[in-house]
Amino acid sequence: MDSLSALQAFVRAAEVRSFTVAGRQLRVSPSAIGKAVARLEERHGVRLFNRSTRTVALTREGQVFLESCRRIISEIANVEKEFAQGKRAPKGRLRVSLPLLNGALAANLSTFKREYPDIELEIDIDDRLVDVIDGGFDVIVRAGDIEDSRLMTRRIASYHLELVASPDYLDQAYCLQKLDDLPNHTCLYLKDPISGRVQRWPFADDRFADTTFRVGAIANSTEAIVTLATRGMGIACVPDFAVKQHLADGTLCRVLVGAVHYEGCLKAIWPSSRYLSPKLRAFIDFMVQHGLSPVDVPKPGQMSEAAADLIPTKLGMTSPPARLLAVG
Repeated sequence: MDSLSALQAFVRAAEVRSFTVAGRQLRVSPSAIGKAVARLEERHGVRLFNRSTRTVALTREGQVFLESCRRIISEIANVEKEFAQGKRAPKGRLRVSLPLLNGALAANLSTFKREYPDIELEIDIDDRLVDVIDGGFDVIVRAGDIEDSRLMTRRIASYHLELVASPDYLDQAYCLQKLDDLPNHTCLYLKDPISGRVQRWPFADDRFADTTFRVGAIANSTEAIVTLATRGMGIACVPDFAVKQHLADGTLCRVLVGAVHYEGCLKAIWPSSRYLSPKLRAFIDFMVQHGLSPVDVPKPGQMSEAAADLIPTKLGMTSPPARLLAVG
């Protein structure tokens, strides 16, 4: 603390160019300022001020030291500010942008509101990559990598892609036991919201790299693709969390397990700042903790896990339920 006081005395004297004025502002004697500066000069082996009977002026070494001292004092002030903010309860408006994702993220927001009733959520649901800063958002959640020095990110959850189809489609379609059977089937494709191009399925078998099979429909949201798949319109390649409930209740089934290989993650993205506001920190920590795994309450008539295990494997599909990858 003595060292910090000496640094503060030096900075004030350098800014006002007077030991007397600096002492008056810091409520100490001019001699106390002079002694503090002398201790710094002795410790570092440099002259910080050129002194005369009327004025003091910084030496070149003193100018360099002044900038360093200002950074140190600013860092300490920021830490104290963070501690002060941390003591306050999270509250206020929070602008959030979430992807559709079949409601996988939005489902947890009611729990968040119960835990933080003083935070007012303003939610924008959009699969497109929005501009966090120009859009005025406090935080967005998106998949993929973000290369922008103005932004900070934190991983929320991991996911992988699966091929799925409805039982009705599989009952009426051509046999589906292996990848070579896919040309005989109708496929549902997702359009990249940024480039507008149809996203190719990431097949593990290099023979099928960059292959697009018979197109049944193309949509620009995962939610739309999942809906089309449940209506029996074809095979879809979608994130596991987007079809968790459908796999559990049997409206969709996995097909050609292991045929595609892709693991991605969802990230919280927010404007770069040294310290987070209590409301933003609360939201990010909550999303990391809960991720894509809301606590499911069995619905009347919903298929239990034990019952699902009794369904025989058919047409290259596996019985529900789905399993999420590790979250956080």
